[in-house]
Amino acid sequence: QVVVGTPGRVIDQLERKTLKLDKVKVAVLDEADEMLDMGFRDDIESILEQLPDERQTLLFSATMSKEIMQLTKRYQQDPVVVKVVRNELTAENIEQLFYEIKGRAKIEVMCRLIDLYQLNQIIVFCNTKLRVDEVVDEMIKRGYGADGLHGDMRQQARNQVMAKFRSGNANILVATDVAARGIDVSDVDAVVNYDIPLDPEYYVHRIGRTGRAGKSGKAFTFVVGREYSRLREIESYTKKRIDRGVVPSFADVIGVKKAKFVERVKQTVEEGGLEPFADMMEPLQHAGLSTEQIIQALLKLNMGAQTSEYSDADLADKYEKPNRDRGDRDRGDRRDGRRSFDRERGGFDRDRGGYDRRESRGNDRGGDRGERRGGGGGKDMVRLFVNVGRMDRVRPNDIVGALTGETGVAFDNIGHIDIYDKYSFVEVKKQDVNRVIEGMENNTIKGRQVRMEVAN
Repeated sequence: QVVVGTPGRVIDQLERKTLKLDKVKVAVLDEADEMLDMGFRDDIESILEQLPDERQTLLFSATMSKEIMQLTKRYQQDPVVVKVVRNELTAENIEQLFYEIKGRAKIEVMCRLIDLYQLNQIIVFCNTKLRVDEVVDEMIKRGYGADGLHGDMRQQARNQVMAKFRSGNANILVATDVAARGIDVSDVDAVVNYDIPLDPEYYVHRIGRTGRAGKSGKAFTFVVGREYSRLREIESYTKKRIDRGVVPSFADVIGVKKAKFVERVKQTVEEGGLEPFADMMEPLQHAGLSTEQIIQALLKLNMGAQTSEYSDADLADKYEKPNRDRGDRDRGDRRDGRRSFDRERGGFDRDRGGYDRRESRGNDRGGDRGERRGGGGGKDMVRLFVNVGRMDRVRPNDIVGALTGETGVAFDNIGHIDIYDKYSFVEVKKQDVNRVIEGMENNTIKGRQVRMEVAN
């Protein structure tokens, strides 16, 4: 009665004549936005065209992009849009905090938060598959039970990871947004935005993984340098202020560990059964060790080294930030839809009006004024053409976030960004050109598949 399949597998069965669609009454496209992002549009349309005209067609999507609305016009008659109330946006049982830190300190800060709050089940979100693998490896090295989930994994491997997470054998799940779709675990203590999401809607989906069934939860977001403006976008979208968190000091974490250790020792003594170990003190004392030294050494073996390569001063991010008390949006950001990005301050330049009023002339293909991100420039920069623009709701931060997140190119290697209605231009260092073009192939910005090439 019900057939559930991926687009490719459904088409394969249609070609083999093992699946017939002539009597289908209802067609459901789940995760429509992600399906289109992953390039399945042709396959989806091929399947829909083979269905009977008399049917009900349902599209489920976290976002309603232009591509999805085009599908509704083509394959649905008088469709009704049903929007689920986003309770997560105002969920009072989720404590939301952000931490301004340096990128290299993310692992250290995350470990401190886990230890300080004694979190048992955590989902950590990263923007790329490579970052997922890196975080998992580092957490395992530090002795945490972590496992990863991303799009390159086979379904069997995903099932195994989720089984370990639900059973508690791996209490830290590191995942990308796409791979985490459909995860339904009710006892998640906290969500960590290891990478700040590229789209505000993703933030809502992420933090909705905790604080379920009336339970309390925590959502921690790491903000590095110039990502601060993306945090402001999230606050504006959710209409909820995210409080600044104070990075726990190393002494705070050790204090919690010590208190927890005292409880464990007391509980072990109360449980009894210590007799088999009674004769261990004598040989240790014969080795010239005092009782105090023995206890301290056992504490160190049990609790790990009590020093850190990071000083608390190094964890804080020292970039100057805009004044948070100026409202959700500075009014200057709205005029003409243009903003200028100040490389040194890491934010949009408000002191000078917030814009670059120059008209980009070059190869303007129409002469409309572009939104510009300043900085960069120079002989070693190459200008790239991007097939997305203002009509796709693209802003300079979206392009910067995509390039740094998907290709790993350094922020300082990105120069001018000029955004027009239907396309954009971005400057990158000559050494990064091939890396950027290849890294962005088959990737999307704001739900639209990106094509990048060296500008004429």
